[in-house]
Amino acid sequence: MKYLITGGAGFIGSYLAESLIKDGHNVTIIDNLSTGSLKNLNNILNSPLLDFVEGDILELPELGYLISKSDMVFHLAAAVGVELVVKDPVLTIRTNVHGTEKILMAATRKNTPVLITSTSEVYGKSTKQIFSENDDLLIGQPKNSRWSYASSKLLDEFFAMAFFRASKLPVIIVRLFNTVGPRQTGQYGMVVPRFVSKALKGEDIEIYGTGTQTRCFCHVYDTVRALKALPAHKSAYGEVFNIGSTKEISINDLAKLVKKQTKSKSKLVKIPYDKAYETGFEDMMRRVPDISKINSYIGWKPELSLEKIIDDVIESIKND
Repeated sequence: MKYLITGGAGFIGSYLAESLIKDGHNVTIIDNLSTGSLKNLNNILNSPLLDFVEGDILELPELGYLISKSDMVFHLAAAVGVELVVKDPVLTIRTNVHGTEKILMAATRKNTPVLITSTSEVYGKSTKQIFSENDDLLIGQPKNSRWSYASSKLLDEFFAMAFFRASKLPVIIVRLFNTVGPRQTGQYGMVVPRFVSKALKGEDIEIYGTGTQTRCFCHVYDTVRALKALPAHKSAYGEVFNIGSTKEISINDLAKLVKKQTKSKSKLVKIPYDKAYETGFEDMMRRVPDISKINSYIGWKPELSLEKIIDDVIESIKND
């Protein structure tokens, strides 16, 4: 098959491309390299099955042509990372919303299936213990730029569902819960590589907020398994799926675990949100997915532990 991956030089996209090429498929990657890197594609850059196109999906003249020649589109291109979102909300909204619109418009010409990666951020300020795909969503006020990312990705979801209803375009939406692993950069606020990098250098590990907020971390290998498996099931089209681990850990305990596994003498330091991001920054105190839906469709569940994730990130950063 011929696959197109937008944002394919990014963290998740590069692993997805590798896996598809390993299976013998042709892969075209579109990436403007703003947050992605050709280094992520070192293992496949010379493969005859890879076609890399450097460009922005908002401005790429051949976007429609490339989609028309593909059997499936994985749309991963997006503005990512809390720090980037807070610093440049205009870029976030423009990239996410208009980029997705262009992908969907082009895909309708030949009814090309599209999988869109959304985010657990769309659950917003919900206080539910576990987040289900059928939950109502509660997003913060527009004066707080922190919610621009969640809002833009939620609009992507509405866009996709509108195309599914209006033209029967086969679309799948996945909400990713903290996918982590080697190659992920801490440059834009990603917590695991940021903690590991600081620990390996013996520098202070900065914990934003109280550290009592909890997250669930899913290895990129597990996420890629889910992304690849869903499109093979026709019943998955027109649906939304959570993808993530259900093992919950506080950010305080995550920092301690990173310190333990790196054998670091780094100090744990608390940084108030208004100093780390902006005044009035709001965070989600819990973010735990209900993954019963994706399990019932394709039998998927995460297999790799948080300890394995941290070990892999440690090795990756050491070898970088």
